[in-house]
Amino acid sequence: MADAALRLTTLAEELLGDPLPVRIRAWDGSESGPPGTPVLVIRHRRALRRLLWRPGELGLARAWVAGEIDVDGDLYTALDLLAGVLWERGGETKDRVHAVRDPRLRAAARGLLKIGGTLPPPPPPAEEVRRRVGPLHTKRRDKQAISHHYDVGNDFYALMLGPSMVYSCAYWEHEDSRLEDAQRDKLDLICRKLALKEGDRLLDVGCGWGAMAIHAAREYGVQAIGVTLSHEQAAFARKRIAEEGLTDRIEIRVQDYRDVRDGPYDAISSIGMAEHVGEVRYHEYAEQLFSLLKPGGRLLNHQIARRPERDESTYQVDEFIDRYVFPDGELAPLGRTVGTLEEAGFEVRDVESIREHYALTLRHWVAGLEANWRKAVRLSTPGRARVWRLYMAACAISFERNRIGVNQILAVRTPESGNSRLPLRTREWNGTG
Repeated sequence: MADAALRLTTLAEELLGDPLPVRIRAWDGSESGPPGTPVLVIRHRRALRRLLWRPGELGLARAWVAGEIDVDGDLYTALDLLAGVLWERGGETKDRVHAVRDPRLRAAARGLLKIGGTLPPPPPPAEEVRRRVGPLHTKRRDKQAISHHYDVGNDFYALMLGPSMVYSCAYWEHEDSRLEDAQRDKLDLICRKLALKEGDRLLDVGCGWGAMAIHAAREYGVQAIGVTLSHEQAAFARKRIAEEGLTDRIEIRVQDYRDVRDGPYDAISSIGMAEHVGEVRYHEYAEQLFSLLKPGGRLLNHQIARRPERDESTYQVDEFIDRYVFPDGELAPLGRTVGTLEEAGFEVRDVESIREHYALTLRHWVAGLEANWRKAVRLSTPGRARVWRLYMAACAISFERNRIGVNQILAVRTPESGNSRLPLRTREWNGTG
């Protein structure tokens, strides 16, 4: 077929109602679209069948993971330009594709069908989570979701995360700092917000590969318990703790946070874990952590937040992330999280937004993945590596554009006396009141 790119560009613009913001290169070598922009490379017409059967983000994501589409040029710029089509107007785009009463749109859809072929789409890539059944956020289903996300292989994660093995937003004193220094500074900031001291009992919920527990035990002398649902994370953390000579101060458990019964703790850290809890369990989460703290104890809840919807009933989980990255993960607006913590009995004392810090962190992770691409593919699959590259780059753009944010919420189980034991100036975190 001659000049497939021109036909695709024309049909796509008819369907979208706007000029296509990127250039297209089709499988026949033809190109069309605005010059000087990144090029969306459509390597196989199978990608069109995926889009016709599942218009919008999920159809594109399946084609990306399968290697049927790619980007020639800067991936961040391409995602930024496409954001209006894929995210901000995703629902509108689907409505236009399915607007069968509009003869012009029906003709454009038929044109894409003619180019892509009439056969059903190929099955989803193997990296996609299959259909899930049963209630959300049972212990069994949460364990399966965590395994899908984290049990990819510690060596695979190390390519992105670097020696710190911290999988949450770093804290950048300077934009040109090293990633491991920014992660260390984040862990230390949390320790100071929690006012940790020698002999304190710390519970780290969703402890990952053990970095928070290790830093708190080594630098502040605490007795730390870390809980995770990932066996691979736990094995890595235990090995690292032994190498640090901290086995007498740290215990790592493969355990659901709902099953922790050995409170009270002086402090609890929850860093990048609450996104897995889900709306139906968030009150239970807040009440459980409140019950595990001693009076006067502090919680540091470090959590990604989405922008609130005018009508919250219209909120939908991101299809690509739900199918390929965080199964059953949900984001809540900051205000709802603060309100839920207060309803559980906490006194919320400080909220710090570090949104721009996460964009920097993600760009470092993407750079690490790209620099070790062949090894990443060898350690996982080509599709899995493509999932992570797209996910992290898209999230970096979302943080930069204020579509999502991340916040550290400091909350206290304030005793009846009202003595929170916080300093009068709350950002002087070394004080204990």
